Amino acid sequence: MENNYFIDSDKLSESALKRKHELENNPSVRTNHMEYMDGMEKINSDIRDKVLSAMESYDYNSYTADDVKSALEHERCTIEDFKVLLSPSAEPFLEQMAEKARLETRKHFGNTVYLFTPLYIANYCENYCIYCGFNCYNDIKRMKLSMEQIEREMQVIAESGMEEILILTGESHSKSSIEYIGEACKLARKYFRMVGIEIYPVNTEEYKYLHECGVDYVTVFQETYNSERYEQLHLMGHKRVFPYRFDAQERALMGGMRGIACSALLGLSDFRKDALASALHVYYLQRKYPHAEISLSCPRLRPIVNNAEINPLDVHEKQLCQVLCAYRIFLPFCGITVSSRESESFRNGIVKICATKISAGVSTGIGDHESKYTGKENSSAEGDEQFEISDGRSFKQMYSDMSDEGLQPVLNDYIYV
Repeated sequence: MENNYFIDSDKLSESALKRKHELENNPSVRTNHMEYMDGMEKINSDIRDKVLSAMESYDYNSYTADDVKSALEHERCTIEDFKVLLSPSAEPFLEQMAEKARLETRKHFGNTVYLFTPLYIANYCENYCIYCGFNCYNDIKRMKLSMEQIEREMQVIAESGMEEILILTGESHSKSSIEYIGEACKLARKYFRMVGIEIYPVNTEEYKYLHECGVDYVTVFQETYNSERYEQLHLMGHKRVFPYRFDAQERALMGGMRGIACSALLGLSDFRKDALASALHVYYLQRKYPHAEISLSCPRLRPIVNNAEINPLDVHEKQLCQVLCAYRIFLPFCGITVSSRESESFRNGIVKICATKISAGVSTGIGDHESKYTGKENSSAEGDEQFEISDGRSFKQMYSDMSDEGLQPVLNDYIYV
């Protein structure tokens, strides 16, 4: 697959531009993406082998309409049934899949929909991931919030009524240290009843520390489970190490986290195979850690700063709906999050079928919740966004819209004793 995601290099220094071109055009200068770097913890787990073996052998063009009919008739969806439901042959059966998914969702989640908001506290990054707006070679306004600024952002968000927050950073160990993230999480505990993080992968002991700082759950995007495509897209930095990233969720659970979320960024590679791998990652983790709350996120590529041409490859709303319905049928107890990357109309529809969690009041920039929530300009404390969102509804509007759709918005369902 050709690489169509190169960024504008006009403002890079001569040395940085030279290094960028070397990484893009000379694979021999890149580190081995399957080799661990110093300090990276290796764990003894067979989950990665199981997931990748199933993905690599998946021939989705081998299934027929009769296979789809048979899979939909089964009371329990097996792995083989799930493969069928992800196949092109299942697309004409999307209405039947949606109805089956809707019934499973109502059976296990009722008519509830969970609301949360993300808070980006820094956008410095040491990785060169060529599809991401934060990547270290993209010329953007970088920002790292102070603890005072973080607390002010949290106050503004909490005053809106939100009770769950997801804290995000760029992947920079030097600018966004574990200690910095931990202090932000301690602040979050003052204002929110649920705290999640989406940061660079860390070792078990570091996840344990963050859990002690108040973190409930960890989200990690594998981006793509195709290791060859992964190598083409991640040219430099800790994120380049494919197996270390894959095992991040398991290390988080070993560190005491209550829950984790898995995801591929659909559109980077073959979305059907990535969808299969994402769900199997959850499937095997759930069986190994039955006490854990495990969920799936389902993002598609979106345009980024300096490159508006980035869009998902072959993953249109119909295909995304198929993936989401297949997820629900295969993993009836699993939470499914649909982000603000998707349109208002799509999210309004999908929460009636299979999604259980959506973001509201979203900003992917740094330090601009106050200006968005209150209307007060605060440009000196704002950094550029990671990607463009599609659904920009406020928390208040989202809550009202979900209620109008006949759903019950839930802000938190967990009580610490």
